[in-house]
Amino acid sequence: MINKWSFYASLTIIIAFLSLGFKPFDLDGNQWFLSNNTNETHYLFPSQKQKEYTNLSVPFTGKYFIGYKEAIAFRESQCQYKKINSLGYLDKYQFGMETLKTVGINNSAAFLNSPRMQEEAFVALLSKNKWELQDEILKYDGRVLNGIKITESGILAAAHLGGVGSVKRYFRTNGKRYMKDAFGTSVKTYLRVFSGYETSFIVADSNANVY
Repeated sequence: MINKWSFYASLTIIIAFLSLGFKPFDLDGNQWFLSNNTNETHYLFPSQKQKEYTNLSVPFTGKYFIGYKEAIAFRESQCQYKKINSLGYLDKYQFGMETLKTVGINNSAAFLNSPRMQEEAFVALLSKNKWELQDEILKYDGRVLNGIKITESGILAAAHLGGVGSVKRYFRTNGKRYMKDAFGTSVKTYLRVFSGYETSFIVADSNANVY
């Protein structure tokens, strides 16, 4: 009986001793892992202020396709799925209705309300443009023209933003004819800005369609 009480008494003393070895964690003196609102570090999103989005870039995507399509979308609409510009072009990638019809879309309202449809239409148009520009891609990909390294991704971006005809005329004149879109951006600019992205998996298909 004595041994039993001795055991519990010893255990109580040990627990009390160990408890004294710990003290409450001082948050005031250990803020190295806390967010400090005075350090001028803020998250950009979400924000209701449109001006906060004007310098948007797509981080950590390198030259992957995700970076390519988001860069094009930002230049076109600041990545807004329901954007309609002053010329009547619509969606994240700013399609005209005649272009949408070529990839099987006839309902603009349904299109504006479907991010999935918009993403699929973008890829479908890339496929169609790649088929129409396959000769230019074969001839110029990897070459330097007017100080710009020509790549497939740059050619396809220029076609999406300025039209296949503009791209063909640009190469037909060996880059000497100044081709630009409705807002004054030249084919040469698109070839430079969107050069070197991964688009090799896009299949050249004249019948590419969303459905």
